[in-house]
Amino acid sequence: MEEAAVSALRFKSNYAVSRKIEPFYKGGRVQVNRDGKFMFCPCGNKLNIIEVETGALQSLQQDEEEDITAFVVSPDDEILVTGSRALLLKQWNWRENQCVRTWKAVHVAPVAAMAFDSTSTLLATGGCDSTIKIWDMIKQYCTHNLKGSSGVVHLVEFHPDMSRLQLFSSSIDYKIRIWDLNSSKCIAVLDGHFSAVTSLAFADGNTLLSSGRDKICIMWDLKTRENKHTVPVYESVEAAVLLPEKGDFSQLGVKKQGLHFVTAGSKGILKVWEVATAACVYSQPVPFELKEEASERSVTQCMLVPERNEIVTVSVEHNIVFYDAQTLQLRKQLAGYNDEVLDVKFLGPADSHIVVATNSPQLKVFELATSHCQILYGHTETILALDVFRKGLMFVSCAKDKSIRVWRMNKDGRVICVAQGLGHAHGVGAVACSRLKERFIVTSSQDCTIKIWNIPESLTSKAKAALISSPETLHAKVTERGHNKDINSVTVSPNDKLIATGSQDRLAKLWSCSDCSLLGVFTGHKRGIWCVQFSPVDQVLATSSADGTLKLWGIRDFSCLKTFEGHDASVLKIIFVSRGTQLLSSGSDGLLKLWTIKTNECVKTLDGHEDKIWGLHSNKQDDMVVTGSTDSCITLWKDVTEIEEKEAQAKAEEQIIKEQELSNLLHEKRYLKALGLAISLDRPHTVLMVIKDILKETDGRKHLEENIVRLRKDQKEAVLAFLVTWNTNSRNCHEAQAVVETLLKYEAPETLLQYSGIKPAVESLLPYTERHFQRLSRLLQATMFIDFMWQNMRLGDTAHQEDVTL
Repeated sequence: MEEAAVSALRFKSNYAVSRKIEPFYKGGRVQVNRDGKFMFCPCGNKLNIIEVETGALQSLQQDEEEDITAFVVSPDDEILVTGSRALLLKQWNWRENQCVRTWKAVHVAPVAAMAFDSTSTLLATGGCDSTIKIWDMIKQYCTHNLKGSSGVVHLVEFHPDMSRLQLFSSSIDYKIRIWDLNSSKCIAVLDGHFSAVTSLAFADGNTLLSSGRDKICIMWDLKTRENKHTVPVYESVEAAVLLPEKGDFSQLGVKKQGLHFVTAGSKGILKVWEVATAACVYSQPVPFELKEEASERSVTQCMLVPERNEIVTVSVEHNIVFYDAQTLQLRKQLAGYNDEVLDVKFLGPADSHIVVATNSPQLKVFELATSHCQILYGHTETILALDVFRKGLMFVSCAKDKSIRVWRMNKDGRVICVAQGLGHAHGVGAVACSRLKERFIVTSSQDCTIKIWNIPESLTSKAKAALISSPETLHAKVTERGHNKDINSVTVSPNDKLIATGSQDRLAKLWSCSDCSLLGVFTGHKRGIWCVQFSPVDQVLATSSADGTLKLWGIRDFSCLKTFEGHDASVLKIIFVSRGTQLLSSGSDGLLKLWTIKTNECVKTLDGHEDKIWGLHSNKQDDMVVTGSTDSCITLWKDVTEIEEKEAQAKAEEQIIKEQELSNLLHEKRYLKALGLAISLDRPHTVLMVIKDILKETDGRKHLEENIVRLRKDQKEAVLAFLVTWNTNSRNCHEAQAVVETLLKYEAPETLLQYSGIKPAVESLLPYTERHFQRLSRLLQATMFIDFMWQNMRLGDTAHQEDVTL
């Protein structure tokens, strides 16, 4: 137990990004590959490939910055072609993330639509310049240039029977043209729609289904080229999909044989229609009110994935939904774009989900393992804040619509609304839950008031038993005017007895939970307070402010205990981590900072966002943090302190072993291995000592040459870098010059030029080498003068001796 306590209290030193949930789809046509495992979504100048099962993301990044206007994957899943505003077409090997070839689209305006034929050999591109080009993908040339359409060609489809060699297209004149590829001429025009044609589907070789924004679908007989059936669908249709003849679709109202199709459009629901009677046999139930006109819930695309028996829809809100084709039961939902993230919290007993408030009236609940996203409807205006009860199953949201809502997650992971409360005069900007039990909620609003809402025990027991069919109504127990300006933050103490609020009026206040009476005021911040948080272990309150500081206050005497300075912008959120011994703060500049309270120091600054971080929350195990920002990204951070410590320890142990081995090698005079080891340890001084030891031996120069020649290229490059430094010192220049001589002697000039860093090495060596030679020259002159003096002295001495003898 003691060991566990010590490990839990270990200070954190670093977090690393373990995962990012970022926008992967911003509009345009989506495509699913043949086996339904991968989905292709355009996102500006990137094309994102999403693994449907896990939500894992891979991006195909273009060299140019131009947006992708159209793309298509071949029926055999082998070829992916993208077209951009730069009027270029690119062919990709998408599994390897490689661009195979790039060629000019020949269109004078961007490509708006693309389609492959059933054999994956012909590609049709419809342009904004009213022309259609056909490309042979094997021989790599343009085979046809079809002119005659008016305006943007936004739809192209090959006839499924390639023996006919026919292409169908539609442009903004609302007509469907049939092109014969043998003659390159338009052989027929199907005229029946009064608005843009949005999709074409072939029932068999002679029947075509077209849908349009004129609220009708038409069945065409391709033999007579006449309208067989017109089905009024009473909504602007974006896609019509024919149901397969094989398969049990009885749950979708299909009772008879014959053609049936699914429509998706402005109302945001799927409907099944029988062609023979033009009757709607099934309408999908949805958790929101239907609107006649287009809204954010409208469906922009619908497609069938036969391999997985799924129907996939794409909405205006960029949500991609996978339904079981036979029952229209939701299998999976992915959120392509989150807009600005205003708050984010971990959810579930094991923190398996996150709940996200984006700049919209809907909440999103992500399952982290699969990226499946539930969308929760209820609020009518933007949701501003969230808080989760301790057990992680119930949570509360508050919004600009002046309401709060209580939600509960069932055992199967589905979330339902169990209660709602109205009472504030303005938007509700902050919310906090009771900490011990699911007893009460505290809210604060732009109307400068605090409200305490009791949660009846009957409600929690009903919610646990899943007996609530419609949300119950909550009533505020206490209302108190708390501040003179907007209240930005509210929090409840760990024992549920105190409430703290932080306001734009630069004050934080402490309140009693029972009757909402004021206990004290914390004054000291120079600008508005964005966040208040109680310590989980001490009688301390933390506040963060737009003045760029964090402050710790004593609850007993309301004095400021510590001030943390380091943020260059407003500090928007703070949380306690490491059992209340450290703080994590997020700023409006997109930075996270980790602080140790005892030392007042900022341990680490993490840069993971490009804009304001409004959401910051830690999981129950205290080893993961989630952040949400107005850059539309949600980032999951993992505590890597222990991993880094273990790595550093392993590195230090390895270093000690290597150093011991090095001293043994030097002792045994195994110089080659000693050199290699010293180079791998990046120890220039040790390498120099080894070279000096070699040169001290008899035939040292010869041994040095033998050892240097036997080094690998990367080792020689390292020695070259070292000797540049040695050469600057007259004590070590002889060793440096000996190595340089060896390299010049045994390496060809072409080989030396391939060495990394050869140019700066030569530039550094030359001036010092010249200086060393000048010094040697002066020394030589001096020795010659001494030698001359010595010779003269000897001559004089000899003459004197001769005189004495005489």
